Amino acid sequence: MSTNDATIQWFGRRETFEYADSIAGYVLVAVRLLVGYWFLHSGWGKFAFVAGDPFSAAGYLQNAQSPIAWLFEIVAGTPWLLEVTNVMIPLGEFLIGLGLVLGAFVRLAAFFGGVLMTLFYLGNADWAHGYVNGDLLGFLMFVIVGAFAAGRILGVDAFLEATEFVRQRPWLRYLLG
Repeated sequence: MSTNDATIQWFGRRETFEYADSIAGYVLVAVRLLVGYWFLHSGWGKFAFVAGDPFSAAGYLQNAQSPIAWLFEIVAGTPWLLEVTNVMIPLGEFLIGLGLVLGAFVRLAAFFGGVLMTLFYLGNADWAHGYVNGDLLGFLMFVIVGAFAAGRILGVDAFLEATEFVRQRPWLRYLLG
């Protein structure tokens, strides 16, 4: 097994550490696929043609005991905002999951997945057993997938980044990877 050295600037100190490159790649792809499946499945199950009833976040938003309950009350009390939320939660989860499973636009998907996980974390706010819960760990998984550009390993992003279109527009790499 080969190893690689990586360096990081940590609180003003430069630290070097070893990691097993082949294992790290497998782990990164596994995390991307698992988180992608999690969100793809969650979004798919909320579509009306699958669930039988249209998705509604109203009850959740109106009853959230959360530091951002005021925001949820505004969304729940504004009909067009609630309707946008009712469409965007299932659609957003599905598209985020699809992007991760395919390895396409991974950083963009990870960003929006992180936004949703932050809202879920603050919205659930059941911290009776501590601040670390599944929503926080889900947020961390999106950070890992986005920070390490997981779409470049066995993903569509590797092919997209090799195109002339992306090479001429290097800023697009911030959305890919």
